[in-house]
Amino acid sequence: MQAVLNECRDKMDKAIASLDKELAKFRTGRASVSLLDDVTVEYYGTMTPLNQLASISIPDSRTIAIQPWDRNAFSGIEKAIMKSDLGLNPVNDGKIIRINLPPLTEERRKELVKMAKKTSEDAKVALRNIRREANESLKKMKNNKELTEDEMHKGYDEVQKIIDSYVERVDQILAEKEKEIMEF
Repeated sequence: MQAVLNECRDKMDKAIASLDKELAKFRTGRASVSLLDDVTVEYYGTMTPLNQLASISIPDSRTIAIQPWDRNAFSGIEKAIMKSDLGLNPVNDGKIIRINLPPLTEERRKELVKMAKKTSEDAKVALRNIRREANESLKKMKNNKELTEDEMHKGYDEVQKIIDSYVERVDQILAEKEKEIMEF
């Protein structure tokens, strides 16, 4: 039974990590390197992640600086950023590519909050699926006479306590992200 509970915790940790990664991509008013995580650049005929072609830094709270290691990559990087659905406009001065993040409009902030809520709801669905799998494993163990009826119900209660704590964490993460998005 302990193995089932440990596996349940591990999977839920991964679901939380995935949620954190997804929410990091949301553009708040602040610059963040993770905004560009999904940007891939065509580089000598191969789609390459941006972070493998350049160093990315945050000189101030509203600017992202990209310094390509190869001068031939400048135009590809600019095109890839413009093509991405981030709505960012890169400025190339020949040495470095700068992206200035404009302040978000109220409407865009509300849209981002909705998207964040949907992402966190997806995480909760994943947690519920993990709970279902854990409960099925406990039921199988009871049917195979590895657990008694009481132990199985005790396991169900334990799994429920675990999921409750993880759902609470999802709500906390969402509340923090919402606050960050709505902050001017």
